[in-house]
Amino acid sequence: MDPRYFRPTEVDALLGNAAKARAKLGWVPKTSFDQLVTEMVTSDYELARRDALVRSRGYKILHHHE
Repeated sequence: MDPRYFRPTEVDALLGNAAKARAKLGWVPKTSFDQLVTEMVTSDYELARRDALVRSRGYKILHHHE
């Protein structure tokens, strides 16, 4: 195997730009940025609530961001 063809497992920065999809395909997002942020925060909050409940019952929790 030639190491020149290996991709890194972690990318430092992922950047996207939907301008090309808008221009060429007429694509429009169904979810606004504010809605996306709300969904992400709600999800994180629910995970934290669940972990707190599990921990309060004496069980170990998994670390989601490791």
